[in-house]
Amino acid sequence: MGYHRAGFDIDGVDLADRPRYPFPSHRGDALEHLTHLIETGEIEQYALVHASPPCQNKCGLTVGTNRSRGWGGEHVDLVGPTRDLLDRTGLPYVIEQPNGQAALRKDLSLCGEMFGLGVLRHRNFELGRWATLQPPHPKHRGYVRGHRHGVYREGPYVAPYGSGGGKATVPEMQQAMGITWTDIREELTEAIPPAFTGWIGTAFLTCRQEVIV
Repeated sequence: MGYHRAGFDIDGVDLADRPRYPFPSHRGDALEHLTHLIETGEIEQYALVHASPPCQNKCGLTVGTNRSRGWGGEHVDLVGPTRDLLDRTGLPYVIEQPNGQAALRKDLSLCGEMFGLGVLRHRNFELGRWATLQPPHPKHRGYVRGHRHGVYREGPYVAPYGSGGGKATVPEMQQAMGITWTDIREELTEAIPPAFTGWIGTAFLTCRQEVIV
């Protein structure tokens, strides 16, 4: 949605069925679909590719609390294969991952406080074939509401993941992230705020215009 608001036409891909996705999309393996676009030459119709590989393998929650308590299972790491294919496209690209140990070059980091949102949702982005300046990261105004390390705190932000322990309700997640087109908890917990991609999309278009000029 953020890219759309920045002026892009959107074409999405997801392995799961997402009937609430508000733009044209393909259901299937994203890497297989990208390979098809490269091999058929259809990739040339695109200006920018944004990829969000599964993050569970190296995200902060997995390598921290969950692993220490023996929670969760085995997760795949597709950052490398995704980057390899994106390099083959010859196009500018963005790879997104949360904080953690993903083998990702952190060319850009965004936080909900930069946009006055009710979530922090820190995300890192590797930028391929283009660059932009890192915006200032303002000081957080307080805690994320909920239990952490056995202590409950109130705060100006909600936790858009999990359930219980003061975690956000679906309406709270929608309002905090600025997402109105889905009320599915799983989709909301995996989403990044459109303010993030709107900022990235605008930065990319500005960068491209400066190059043309």
